[in-house]
Amino acid sequence: MNGVIVIDKPAGFTSFDVIAVTRRLTGQRKTGHTGTLDPNATGVLPVLLGSATKAQDLIVNHDKEYVAEFKLGMTTDTLDIWGQVKTQAESHVTRDMLEALLPRFRGDITQVPPMFSAVQKNGVRLYDLARKGVEVEREPRAVTVYRFELLSFDEAAQRGTLDIKCSKGTYVRTLIDDIGAALGVGAVMTALRRTSACGYTLEDCVTLDELKALSESGAIGERLRPVESLFTSYKSLTVSEAQAKRFKNGAALDISRTALRGRDIAENTVFRIKDPSNAFLGLGIATDGMIKIYKLFAER
Repeated sequence: MNGVIVIDKPAGFTSFDVIAVTRRLTGQRKTGHTGTLDPNATGVLPVLLGSATKAQDLIVNHDKEYVAEFKLGMTTDTLDIWGQVKTQAESHVTRDMLEALLPRFRGDITQVPPMFSAVQKNGVRLYDLARKGVEVEREPRAVTVYRFELLSFDEAAQRGTLDIKCSKGTYVRTLIDDIGAALGVGAVMTALRRTSACGYTLEDCVTLDELKALSESGAIGERLRPVESLFTSYKSLTVSEAQAKRFKNGAALDISRTALRGRDIAENTVFRIKDPSNAFLGLGIATDGMIKIYKLFAER
């Protein structure tokens, strides 16, 4: 079984828990995912099956979208409601104050990764150090926040909801913590739901219960998305039968002998390579007038 099953991850499950359940229900031992979600977070988690696992190192830069809930007036060691409380403060922030602050966090910004994260310092995960009570200096990281909007805010409860679209590597917890610091009252994330990742949305998802039912009825294939669906951001290039055979055997293709001849193709442009029957063979990259293999997915 080769392809992608998009799971709506439930709260209380790690991403690896979801993979273990999916592996058991699909019978596919070779599995992976495209980016972890914290155990208390929910939402879009694409699970890769079979040959799709070869895509893991190619899709690390996909943007993601979230709906996050937050509370003002406190901070914790994990930057979310499930951590140990560090500070508490009176908070009388208004919606107008929040709206005026949000533009500061849009666009290209830098973040310091939280201690409770999978980032490594000298080969050790930060969360392993944090659990021992050790805090180390972390290098700021550049991220991009494309959309950062306040969906709701209850001034009496000092709780609200944010809509976020951001680059890979953005910590929503840190965004909320930074907002709290800028307001001088502190803030924690109270819920997180990923609504989009790798081009998939909640509409593409199945729950684990639905996956179990599909497994029992032998209908998992109905929700299996093709490997090619991971790369729809790349243009496709259909080649001849002879060229398809060459490509599958690892040989580069002369651009001038393809449908791209005469076009100005930028170096390192990636294409989805397809045979005349529209079967996806893999990814090719334009280099020195040739289409070389970037990643092969078809069997030789």
